[in-house]
Amino acid sequence: MTGVSCSCPHFPEVNHQIKTISRLIARRMLYVDLFDSVREDIQRQDAPLALRMRPRTLEEFVGQEEVVGEGTYLRRAIEEDQLQTAIFWGPPGSGKTTLAGIIANLSQAHFQQISAVTSGVAEVRRLIQDADDRLAMHGTRTILFIDEIHRFNKAQQDALLPAVEQGTIVLIGATTENPYFEVNSALVSRSKIFRLNPLSGEEVRAVVEKALTDDQRGLAVLDLVIEPEALEHIVGMAGGDARVALNTLEAAALLAGEGSGERRVTLKTAEEAAQRKALLYDKWGDSHYDTISAFIKSMRGSDPHAAVYWLARMLYAGEDPRFIARRMVIFASEDIGLADSRALMVADAAAQAVEFVGLPECQLNLAHAALYLALAPKSNSATRAMGAAAKEVERGMTPPVPAHLRDSHYRGAEALGHGTGYLYPHDYPGNYVVQRYLPEGMEKRGFYSPGGDGEEEGMAKRWQRRTGPEREP
Repeated sequence: MTGVSCSCPHFPEVNHQIKTISRLIARRMLYVDLFDSVREDIQRQDAPLALRMRPRTLEEFVGQEEVVGEGTYLRRAIEEDQLQTAIFWGPPGSGKTTLAGIIANLSQAHFQQISAVTSGVAEVRRLIQDADDRLAMHGTRTILFIDEIHRFNKAQQDALLPAVEQGTIVLIGATTENPYFEVNSALVSRSKIFRLNPLSGEEVRAVVEKALTDDQRGLAVLDLVIEPEALEHIVGMAGGDARVALNTLEAAALLAGEGSGERRVTLKTAEEAAQRKALLYDKWGDSHYDTISAFIKSMRGSDPHAAVYWLARMLYAGEDPRFIARRMVIFASEDIGLADSRALMVADAAAQAVEFVGLPECQLNLAHAALYLALAPKSNSATRAMGAAAKEVERGMTPPVPAHLRDSHYRGAEALGHGTGYLYPHDYPGNYVVQRYLPEGMEKRGFYSPGGDGEEEGMAKRWQRRTGPEREP
């Protein structure tokens, strides 16, 4: 409201009063706008660094290239203001709320944000009614962003469904939990799920360095000097969470400002700000490879104490749990193999748990798997067999496939003699029959040498009883 316009030729005093009131209202509204502007400026200045540095455009957004990089569906939908119902799923500090804020800045739709922690069904229904009125009266869409949507109970989630189906609202939900388990299946089926991952170390470093050099929203005005070891500690202990890194940096800057002299953030300052000691661990250098080597060798040596210690040390230092899980999956076949084939299933389950659960809870899954692998019987027969066979192939030992083993399932194969003479093992007692499977001239070659521990011992004895001593290594 900027003023009131009215004229009444028969009542000049009334006209004067109306104009006076109009000026007073306009002046009051101006004061309100000025006060609101000053209040917002003060809030921006006093806001935490993580909030001040929150990206406002897609160009400022760091990470998640597979989700919001150039040419992706989500980026095009945001830029063209054509976003449909979506759920952002990822760990804290990965950019879910930031993306919602960028959408609010770029969209012509009315943007409404609520938290599932503090909002109930009544508020949801009121917002949906407002969105319906807005669409009917002005043709304006409403984007409703619900943070921590997994905290809504079934009744609250059900209240959203009709509005989503009818297009009354465009729902954007943010969750740290797997939406396929924690969100109404009907909502999930109508939503596009975007999985956000923890930021990489390089991405967190870019966020921190931006905060150090930004003279509008960041800390550039402080002229901080941050030592490389301190920066590495802040980045490493953040665990892929940009918000944690910025909060730690802000605390370190405050500590560095105490007393007189140069504002220098040392490793000790960073440790105090983070309340965690730094480990001698370079994820791109010798410490990285030395520690994972110690972890592998401890499991190979069947020492559960050492295995779980090195695991804890890597996780504490900020090692990527997916890297650890991949090495355990390899170890399960490389060093345990047929001695306990369940080891591969345990390791694979741990790797899936890392993706499904995430840190910090997935450290329990990794510990479970590491202890199992350490205590399991050992055999490297799969490693040795693969190496021996690969060496034979590299030597050029690649004679043709025997005719009786060739594919005979296509027209004309029989005329070529493919499959002729093949003995189908299931037609014989014990589902076994003696026949040649290696190429001609390689009948006596042996690549597999069984281990003598665990389940493999019995498997090897059964195989040797069938094949006879001539095939034993």
